[in-house]
Amino acid sequence: MSQPSYGEDRLYINGELRNAEGGRRYDNFSPLTEEKIGEAADATLADAEDALAAARNAFDNSDWSTNHRARIEVLRRFVQIMRDNIAELKQAAMAEVGATQFFAEGPQAVGPVKEASWVIDYLENFEWRRDIGNNEVMGTVSRRVVEKEAAGVVAAISPWNFPIQINLAKCMPALAAGCTVVLKSAPDTPWTAALLGRYAKEAGFPAGVLNVLTAQDPAEIGNFLTTDPRVDVVSFTGSTAVGRHIVKNSADTIKRVFLELGGKSAMIVLEDADLGTALFGVFSVCAHAGQGCAITTRLLVPRSRLAEAEELVKAYLGGVTYGSPDTSGELMGPLISKRQQSRVLGMIEDAKKEGARLILGGGRPAHLKKGWFVEPTVFSDVTNDMTIAQEEVFGPVLVIIPYEDEDDAVRIANDSIYGLSGAVYSADEERATAVARRIRTGTIGINGAAWLGGDAPFGGYKQSGIGREMGPEGFDEYLETKTIAYPV
Repeated sequence: MSQPSYGEDRLYINGELRNAEGGRRYDNFSPLTEEKIGEAADATLADAEDALAAARNAFDNSDWSTNHRARIEVLRRFVQIMRDNIAELKQAAMAEVGATQFFAEGPQAVGPVKEASWVIDYLENFEWRRDIGNNEVMGTVSRRVVEKEAAGVVAAISPWNFPIQINLAKCMPALAAGCTVVLKSAPDTPWTAALLGRYAKEAGFPAGVLNVLTAQDPAEIGNFLTTDPRVDVVSFTGSTAVGRHIVKNSADTIKRVFLELGGKSAMIVLEDADLGTALFGVFSVCAHAGQGCAITTRLLVPRSRLAEAEELVKAYLGGVTYGSPDTSGELMGPLISKRQQSRVLGMIEDAKKEGARLILGGGRPAHLKKGWFVEPTVFSDVTNDMTIAQEEVFGPVLVIIPYEDEDDAVRIANDSIYGLSGAVYSADEERATAVARRIRTGTIGINGAAWLGGDAPFGGYKQSGIGREMGPEGFDEYLETKTIAYPV
C-alpha cells in the first residue's frame, strides 16, 4: 500500500527527516475502516539516543534558550506553516485518530492550531528578570534580582486521543520557554506527530531543538527518556497507571514531572436547574466516543428527579447519529483500536454484573459493519462504589447516580481518586459557583460554559495529575528560577 499524501512516515532528529534505524516501520490502521492506511517509522533505542543527544547538545551549546527573539520568529513560522497545511492535519486526524469531520474542524486540528499562537504572544511580553530590591542580612545590604531560565531538555510523551492538541500543548510552551524537546508520540497516532517534524524542518528550527519519534512499542522509548539523566523535564499525558510508573522512573534523577492523567468527572444537576436544558450536557460523553480525560461521565441528579432524568438522557443519547459517510455534524466516531473497543465492552459487562441497570446501548452498533464503535451507553441506579463509577472507561459510557441533597452531591463528586474536571447546573449562577468551589477538580464549567483555551491552565487534583498545561501556569512548567544578589 502506498503512503497517503497526508501522512508523514519519517522521524525528525537533529534537524533532519529520516527513516528509523534499519528502515524499521510499522502499520498504521484506521479506526473507522479497521484497515491499514499506511506505515510509520518504528524508532529504535538508537534513534532515541540520537534524538536525546541532539536535544541535549542544542540546549547546552546553542543560544536557543537565551535568544528570545529568534525563538519567537521561528515559532511564528512554524504556526503559519501548520495553518497553511491545516487540510493535511485534518485528514491525518480523521484517518488515524478516527476524528469526525466536525471534530477535525474543532479540537482535533483547527482549534489547537488556532490556539498555538497564544504562548508566542505571551512570550513577547514575558518578564524574564525582575528586581526585588535591597535587603540587609547581618549588616550587608544586597540588591536582589530574580531571573527565569529555560528548564532544559524536555521529554514530551503524548497520548492518542487528541494528539495534535496535546502535542502542541506540550511542545509550544516548552519551545517558547527555551527548552529543547524530544516528542514521543503514541503508537496509534504517529502521523499527526511526524507531520509536526516536517513542519519544524520547513520552519527552519535549529538542529536538535525539536525531535519527533514514532514507535510501535508503547513503553520502550518512554522508559529510556524518563530514566535518562540528560532529560530535565518529563511531560506526560495518559493513564494514571502509566503516570505512576513515570514518577518512579523519574525519581532517581529527581526530574521535574508534569502529569495530566485520568478523570471520572461529575456533572452535578441541582434541583433548581431546568432539567431538559441542563441534560444537553450529557452529549459530551459521545464526543470523540468518550475518549477524553475531562469528559463528564458521572451524571449526578436529585433522587426525586431520577426517572425524569433517565427518560431525557435516553431520548438525547438514543438519537445520536454516528458512522455516517458525512460526519460534518457528528460528535462521535469510533474508538481508537480493537483493543480499546474490547476493553470498553468488557467494562460494560462487568457493570451489569455489579448491579448497574443498563438503560441504553451496551454493545456494538448493529447498523455498522466496520469500525471500532460502541453504542452510546447509559447505566442508572449506579452507586459511587461501583467500578463503573470509579474507573475511567474512555468510551461513550455514562452513569447516572442519584443524590439526596447538595451536600450529598458534593460528597459523591469528590469521592474519587481523580479530580480533573466537572460541571454544575443551577438556575442560580451564584449557587452553582459555590458548589463548583467545593469540588476538588482542576477545571469546571457552570451551566454549560467551556473552559478550554490556550490561555486557560488545564490539569487536575489528586491522581488526575501534577502541574498544569497551557496558560501562564503551563509556561511556568518549563522554567527554572534563579535569584542573583549584587553588592550595594
